[in-house]
Amino acid sequence: MLINGAPVRIRPPEPYKLISGKRIYIANHSIRINGQIRARELRVIGASGDQLGVMPTARALDKAREVGLDLVEISPNAAPPVAKIVDWGKYQYQKMKEQQRNRKNAHSSEIKQMRLGLKISQNDLNIKLRKVRKFLLDGDKVKIQLIFRGREMAHPEVGRDLLSKILDQLSDVAVADNKPVMAGRNLNIIIRSNPHAKAKDAQGH
Repeated sequence: MLINGAPVRIRPPEPYKLISGKRIYIANHSIRINGQIRARELRVIGASGDQLGVMPTARALDKAREVGLDLVEISPNAAPPVAKIVDWGKYQYQKMKEQQRNRKNAHSSEIKQMRLGLKISQNDLNIKLRKVRKFLLDGDKVKIQLIFRGREMAHPEVGRDLLSKILDQLSDVAVADNKPVMAGRNLNIIIRSNPHAKAKDAQGH
């Protein structure tokens, strides 16, 4: 199409379905519904979850129309493909909530990192541990890394004592996920939220 002499590509309208007078747009174009289903026969699941068996697609569509619902192809790669009679708008909403839960679960496995020097002051340590508490209460694991500088490498017990102090201060919300490991000039440990401890406010004890 030309507009003012310049070619313009017209974007095709997004597919949608009218539900209660409102447009419900099909977010996932890979899911086929109703007349979009290409298979000649389907294994059909009823609206209440009951197995209706294998039948021609035309008959499955009739069954969906009889109850005022939609036919959604949920397993296109099965033999034969599996379709379910559902309310398409509600089905989309449930899928969206499921994706949100999956994203939340993926976030919960994230590992945060907190780097500390051996000569950190008590005030700075308290500030950093408040951040660690927040990470733990949000469901994240935390990698605590103590950094040895210069001649501090000659006194590994100082790092172990500081790490023990940190774990004591976090004992109400955290447990160690592994034993402390020395890697180069760093003493590392990963901690996670303690499911058996009563979570306290992330701002302090």
